[in-house]
Amino acid sequence: MKLKFAADPSEKSTVNPLTRTLIEFGPLGAFFVCYFVWDLMVATAAFIPAMLVSLFFSIRLERRVPLMPLVTTVVVVVFGGLTLILQDDTFIKMKPTIVNGLFAFTLFAGLLFGRAFLKYLFGPVFQLTDEGWFKLSFRWACFFVFMAVLNEIVWRTQTESFWVSFKVFGNMPITIVFALSQLPLIQRYATDGGPFGDLKREKAEGE
Repeated sequence: MKLKFAADPSEKSTVNPLTRTLIEFGPLGAFFVCYFVWDLMVATAAFIPAMLVSLFFSIRLERRVPLMPLVTTVVVVVFGGLTLILQDDTFIKMKPTIVNGLFAFTLFAGLLFGRAFLKYLFGPVFQLTDEGWFKLSFRWACFFVFMAVLNEIVWRTQTESFWVSFKVFGNMPITIVFALSQLPLIQRYATDGGPFGDLKREKAEGE
């Protein structure tokens, strides 16, 4: 099986949405259950193999190496491993900060060199003009900075159980709300041939 590290913007994902959801959120579910049944160390020990299994199935189903899950898994293995070896939960609590910081840095660096890396992640989902990709990449980079700072505030000022609940039930709703808030920009810069481009054309014809 030939693997690719970047998605072809002309290709559309064929993975069932329910399957994708289970793959992406299964590790978080395992982390949450293990924490409240046992403790953070057991949850971390379960989180590492769960992330590896999730990455394996992502690669098998997508037939490419998904970059964001790959980076996240590597950070989980490294910082989760340090947490278990040193018995210091600081590392696993800083993991979201590191991941979001890396994503923000990558997007900002890409923009600095004239590359909108978000196109290689979301290209199979929708098609935008170059200006649209650059604006969307900048907004997501700023969002990742916000999430990194927010994680630092939460784990340093709140209880451990609050941080775990926030990690599982807070991050995703915030991300979904932000993603939905970008729909007007996506529709504005959508090109013909994609789902948002068709919607844009139908709206124009209706007017």
